[in-house]
Amino acid sequence: MLCRGAAVDISGRSFLKCSFEGLSEKVGDFDTELVEELFMAFTRTAGVTLHVKQLDGTNTHHILEGAFKSVARSLCTAVSIDARFKDEIPSTKGVL
Repeated sequence: MLCRGAAVDISGRSFLKCSFEGLSEKVGDFDTELVEELFMAFTRTAGVTLHVKQLDGTNTHHILEGAFKSVARSLCTAVSIDARFKDEIPSTKGVL
């Protein structure tokens, strides 16, 4: 599922691709290089494939806030039942 800069596949296979540019080293006391580590831990633990891409922006706080919100919305969409396909398994392989 894609939602403004993030795509997630709940597949049982963990993979992460993060793409951020020009982030400052810290936001307040928070070390921004930990964002990718957090997403890596999430993908490994949850068994999901996650792509997070910075679409625009120059303010590190807003870029990371957008990334977290985008991932959250993508996950919400990915686990929601689409009424158009409510009786189908949402997989090209036919199993989850």
